[in-house]
Amino acid sequence: MSRSQVLITVVAGVLVAMIALVAFLGYRVWEDNTSEQAREQAVRAASEQAVAILGYDHNTVETELPTAAEGLTGSFRDEYETLIREAIIPGALEQELSVDVSVAGTSIVSATKDTAVVLLFLNQVTTSSESPQAALTGSRVRAHMEKSGEQWLMAGLTPI
Repeated sequence: MSRSQVLITVVAGVLVAMIALVAFLGYRVWEDNTSEQAREQAVRAASEQAVAILGYDHNTVETELPTAAEGLTGSFRDEYETLIREAIIPGALEQELSVDVSVAGTSIVSATKDTAVVLLFLNQVTTSSESPQAALTGSRVRAHMEKSGEQWLMAGLTPI
């Protein structure tokens, strides 16, 4: 092999290595961005869903909570629908109970592109016909989220 052929071979090898490195680094950046987007979406969905399923007004509870169940999945949805039908809705109507929920803070416990566990710090303000003065309580819950298509659904909610 002549000197120029060796030089061309070395330059071609270096170019191939550089292209492979750039492709690898580009993939890693894309993967990191995708994971970060999944985390952000999961936190947002967990926050919105927790507020929807835990908060209600006695005047609209019969429509609010069944609608909120649409953001749940699997057996958790079935359990929630049974709970609201048998206990929460009747109790809210009977006692004129209203619960306002807000998310005070969030943190990711774990996340993949299709699942996440989100820690939520919640504040709940409760009023009823028996206790018209608002009672404020704080709680921490762990929200288990699953991605279904493009939507994040809550698969479980565990008090801590």
